[in-house]
Amino acid sequence: MQIKSATFVISNTDVSRCPNEPLPEYAFIGRSNVGKSSLINMLTERKSLAKTSGRPGKTQLINHFKINGNWFLVDLPGYGYARVSKTAKSKFQKFITSYFSQRKQLVSAFILIDIRHSPQAIDMEFMQWLGENQIPFSIVFTKADKLKPKAIERNIQAYLQAMLDDLWEETPNYFVTSSSNGTGREELLDYIDQINKQIQK
Repeated sequence: MQIKSATFVISNTDVSRCPNEPLPEYAFIGRSNVGKSSLINMLTERKSLAKTSGRPGKTQLINHFKINGNWFLVDLPGYGYARVSKTAKSKFQKFITSYFSQRKQLVSAFILIDIRHSPQAIDMEFMQWLGENQIPFSIVFTKADKLKPKAIERNIQAYLQAMLDDLWEETPNYFVTSSSNGTGREELLDYIDQINKQIQK
């Protein structure tokens, strides 16, 4: 898929105010500082479409970007160790779960995982919640440029095995990406393109 246009549409914390166009949506979410904004900018080839920050927890809104005029890329707040109050964190969790449970246009979620780290409880719990609520998702391993190929393969296999050990019947689809060198961009966009074509049939 070629990205011909990528336009910011709206930011908000109210799911009812999200765009009401019947276009497929793909939501990107992960722990704070996992490289979500950088990944979105890499996918769209726009340097500052999503705001990047060295401070975890920068994204605190549901951000809709219209891609090629026919689908939405949704940038959701990071979860985890964001430097925000417990009240704000609780508010985030509420509208994140509201988004996933109420948004009929949602086709799939992409859960971003730093490939350098072992499985984190907060990620496993969130994916478990998605599974229990029958929300399709894929894992996007980020920061692959930080590891050598054998270490990447070893870490992925360990992660998938941890999911199987955690009573998952099968492991989800996954992608290996790097915002620094563009690894995984084509595979991820082609996956979205294939789903969009199936929806349009």
